[in-house]
This record gives sequence, C-alpha cells and structure tokens, in this order.
Amino acid sequence: MNVSNTRKMSIRQLFAPTLLAIAIAPLAFTAQAHSHGDHEGQGPDRERMEERMEERMEERMEERRQEVYERADISAEKQAELNAAHAEHREAVHALRDEHKERVAEILSEEEQEALRTAMREAHDEYRGKHGKRGQHGESGDSE
Repeated sequence: MNVSNTRKMSIRQLFAPTLLAIAIAPLAFTAQAHSHGDHEGQGPDRERMEERMEERMEERMEERRQEVYERADISAEKQAELNAAHAEHREAVHALRDEHKERVAEILSEEEQEALRTAMREAHDEYRGKHGKRGQHGESGDSE
C-alpha cells in the first residue's frame, strides 16, 4: 500500500466516528432530554435547550474536523467544499428527523409516544447496564 492510500484510509478512519456521532447526536439528545424529570415542560423551553446542545455539539465537531483537516493537510479550498457538503448533510438529516417525528405523531397518540420513549429508555438503560457506556461487556467471564 502506498503513502497516498494510507493517508486516505486514515482520513476515512478519522471521519467515520465523527460522522457517526453527528448522525446519532439528535437521538442521544432526545433520549437524554427525556430521561430527566417529568415531561410536562416539553414545549419551547425544551426545544431551545436541545437547540443549544446541538449547537455546542456542532461547534465541538467543527473544531475536531478542523484538526483533522490540518493533520491531513487538506487545502483551504477543499476544506470549504467539505464543510459545505457537511452542512448539506446536516440539513438533510435534520429535515429527515423532522419528517420522521411528524410521521410518528400521525401514527401514535401522545400517550403511545410517551410509552414508546419510556420503553426505549428502559431498554437503553438495560443495555448500558450489561455492556457499559461504550459497548464493553461488564463481566469478562460471562457464559450462558
């Protein structure tokens, strides 16, 4: 493998976790927001909080992308193109998420949506209890 392929592979390896984090961040924010206290205040205040969290996450991701660009010696012109592509992707993901929320609201009543969120939160907590935060197994000697 030549140096060029090694560099390309390294860039892909560096970007893959970043892109995955960006893709699942809205789900994590939603799950986290629902896991705190009662949900009577789900209106504009909650939405503003989620927007601020998302903005902070995006700022951190932008800083990480910039570091990766510099490590990979990506030209300013290509950085701008990559940033534009990222912005388009982010907008598409947001639009798709909003469309999905509307579709779910058409299918399920508020009570059913809350029951689904609760069940998902419980399943998530159980999974984390078994596998830890990053998917590690809690006990190495498990055998069933």
